[in-house]
Amino acid sequence: MLKQHLQFKLSQKLSPQQIQLMKLIQLPTQAFEQRLKQELEENPALETGKEETEPQEDEFDDLYDDETDSENISAEDINIDEYLSDDEIPEYRTQANNYSSDDEEKSVPYAAGISFNQYLINQLNTVYLNDEEWSIAEFLVGSVDESGYIRRPLTDIMDDLAFTQNIYTDEKTIKKVLRIVQELDPAGVASQSLEECLLIQLKRKEPTASIELAISLLEKSFEQFSKKHYQKLIQKHNISEVQLKAAITEIERLNPKPGGSYSGNNRIVEHVVPDFTIRITEGQLELSLNGRNAPELHVSREYNNMLEGYKNSKEKSRSQKDTVMFIKQKLDSAKWFIDAIRQRQQTLFITMNEIMHYQKEYFLSGDERKLRPMILKDVADAINMDVSTVSRVANSKYVDTPYGTKLIKEYFSESMKNDQGEDVSTKEIKKILETVIGEEIKKKPLTDDKLAKILLEKGYPIARRTVAKYREQLDIPVARLRKQI
Repeated sequence: MLKQHLQFKLSQKLSPQQIQLMKLIQLPTQAFEQRLKQELEENPALETGKEETEPQEDEFDDLYDDETDSENISAEDINIDEYLSDDEIPEYRTQANNYSSDDEEKSVPYAAGISFNQYLINQLNTVYLNDEEWSIAEFLVGSVDESGYIRRPLTDIMDDLAFTQNIYTDEKTIKKVLRIVQELDPAGVASQSLEECLLIQLKRKEPTASIELAISLLEKSFEQFSKKHYQKLIQKHNISEVQLKAAITEIERLNPKPGGSYSGNNRIVEHVVPDFTIRITEGQLELSLNGRNAPELHVSREYNNMLEGYKNSKEKSRSQKDTVMFIKQKLDSAKWFIDAIRQRQQTLFITMNEIMHYQKEYFLSGDERKLRPMILKDVADAINMDVSTVSRVANSKYVDTPYGTKLIKEYFSESMKNDQGEDVSTKEIKKILETVIGEEIKKKPLTDDKLAKILLEKGYPIARRTVAKYREQLDIPVARLRKQI
């Protein structure tokens, strides 16, 4: 049985300008410049540079005072106030004082190059292969990843050759062609495992006693070698510790990722443009926003003059009214965009300013052990903004400090209590842990249990599993794999 009933419900909806503002806030400087360029191209009512007089909103509304027909445009139909936020933007300094017209971005040319796969194909041209072998070799080269490995089983490659290239072959033929591909440079390319990659490189070297022993170790005892069971290796191969150390030295000189050694791979290096700059002047911190984040924009006077022309004309055709509608929309859009940029500047500056003062001791000294525990909510509560807004600023913005350019989110960390009940940053504990491991005796590296005891003695009571978690976050292997002869 169907029933009808009334229900009252309150809901919040983001206005178009709020959505636009959130998108602008999360953009770093370079992406923001692209977005600004796009808006300038799409909206002819938006212009760059200084403008002495701005068009008044009242002038726009006056154009429609004499309209009485219901089909005609009225000022209420496109009221800007429906789209703008009620929040007043406080006046404060948003322009950086270290930016001038001389600092305009210059385009950086990149040297032309060829891809890693094309580099291998070019080498294949010097090898004699029949048509079938060439097709297989070309397919194998296409299967090489950025590290220089072919990680797919040969049986899968055999099936793909049949289905995609209409080449019906066997695994033996593919292995034969693979050996030819593995003779290409850099040494170790097209290997199917780390063991094979290292062996190929060793066998290309001039044979010596240490290299022959290294080959024997990898061929006969790779698992024990990878786990650094040195005593077992000495007994199994009947060698001395000096001989083992010499063989390990030869292996350590090899490249486990041959693809990474190719320098002509046409890979574009990403340049980081800092969004903020922090400088120390007479013992005080100074924060400035990158001037490229504060462009000078204004609404086009030409569009305003076009509206004035319509206002003064006695006859108003339908096409003229459609034109006015288009112009009004473009002017509204320009105003929204300018307002969003101003709010973006304000939000970025206020957020970073709070982070700078919150971590004042660190920015004055550069000592990571002085980083205070700080989460997004700490900053959001201090500046009376939403956590999501602070997150948008922290996740994609860089700050140039006297100690290097860093991502802002690196200054955030959780807290942990020391033996005196004080809150300390987990970054401080990680820094101490890294220092302790760096000073350990490599013949007898410290286990996680011993590391936990040392940290306890230093006043940081944390469990062994927490030590293991921090060690993994620092990308430090377990004690067994840190062992050296």
